[in-house]
Amino acid sequence: MKPARPSAPVTRRDFHSLGIAAAASGVGLLGAGPAQAQGGPVEGTHYQRLAKPIPMATTGKVEVVEFFWYGCPHCFALEPALEQWLTKLPPDVNFRRVPAGFTPQYEFHQKVFYALEAMGQLGNVHRKLFNAIHQEHKRMSTEAEVTAFVAGLGVDGAKFAETMKSFSVIGKVRQARQLADAYAIDGVPTLGVQGRWRTSASMAGGVDKTFVVADYLIAQARKSL
Repeated sequence: MKPARPSAPVTRRDFHSLGIAAAASGVGLLGAGPAQAQGGPVEGTHYQRLAKPIPMATTGKVEVVEFFWYGCPHCFALEPALEQWLTKLPPDVNFRRVPAGFTPQYEFHQKVFYALEAMGQLGNVHRKLFNAIHQEHKRMSTEAEVTAFVAGLGVDGAKFAETMKSFSVIGKVRQARQLADAYAIDGVPTLGVQGRWRTSASMAGGVDKTFVVADYLIAQARKSL
């Protein structure tokens, strides 16, 4: 069986095929990765500074956001390295996932994510949903399909379907869209750091190097806490 293809592009614009392959495999796109670049990651190459910084609440913590889509094969490829990185995250860093909403299919998965979060089931379902799409080749593109899937994992299917349509979830979807616009996100997966910078595997030079750059940006953000 051929792997299921996402029903919408991974980005708002087409990535160069070499860039996509390198981002998914962790092969560097650059002649020198951030670990090799003299003085550390290079602005404009390994990460980008936002033209307009996003106002951040004063919490004493650095915020890191991952923009993703369940149907994105590169988000799925990033997930193991991301999970490993999260186990070592210092207590002064606040991490959160934000599903992107570029198309109606992306928006549908936003509602799935926020419904699971509202029900306290995200930890139980998040990785399993990724696996179902990318390893079991299930599309997970309709409410009936996803509801049956989560019900099979012990989630109240009727409550899940109701929560997807709730004002709370719709509000979260709107906030996610606003944050993605503020970060000028045009593809996933992308990491945003402290409302000032963004990076990705294609910018950093590979999956693992994404987190080298993220650690560097976190260190920069700490200087102004």
